[in-house]
Amino acid sequence: MRVVSGKYKGKSLKAVPGNSTRPTTDKVKEAIFNIIGPYFDGGICLDLFAGSGGLGIEAISRGVEKAIFVDRDGKAIGTIRDNIKTCSLEDVTEVYRNDAARALKAIIKRELAFDYIFLDPPYAKQQLKDILETVDSHSLLKENGVIVCEHGTDVKLPAVVGRLQQVKSETYGIITISIYTY
Repeated sequence: MRVVSGKYKGKSLKAVPGNSTRPTTDKVKEAIFNIIGPYFDGGICLDLFAGSGGLGIEAISRGVEKAIFVDRDGKAIGTIRDNIKTCSLEDVTEVYRNDAARALKAIIKRELAFDYIFLDPPYAKQQLKDILETVDSHSLLKENGVIVCEHGTDVKLPAVVGRLQQVKSETYGIITISIYTY
């Protein structure tokens, strides 16, 4: 795994040890950012099921100002911190060990809103629709923001969740990327 493009292009990223996470391949990462970017002029992103932190780090490399990483796995948190250090991103990142629901409650309390939200939950425990509903009902996405959902091809997400609309859905092997905006 590596940073595909931008300021930190070519930097190697560690994967989370073991098989508790499934890193987004460079090919899929490139496809995601070609759809939503490929480069950004500032903004803040949330990498909610961060794993190794690859999506949030890629976003910063391509111009996002700040990223918040959340994962409930201790090994993942250690890996995220190592990858942030590799790219010297300590000043523009926050890392939290928490489950998604509790993390979203904390974000709501802080009254944060994001330009980009990356959702790549474990495929066996899909909760994407619930998270999309929470994001919408608490306005956690900025008006021109984008949500990227990575899920198995067997998962069919609704075309509309509250004010959020699915604007694109692309399949890459066993992975589908669904993009939502207002």
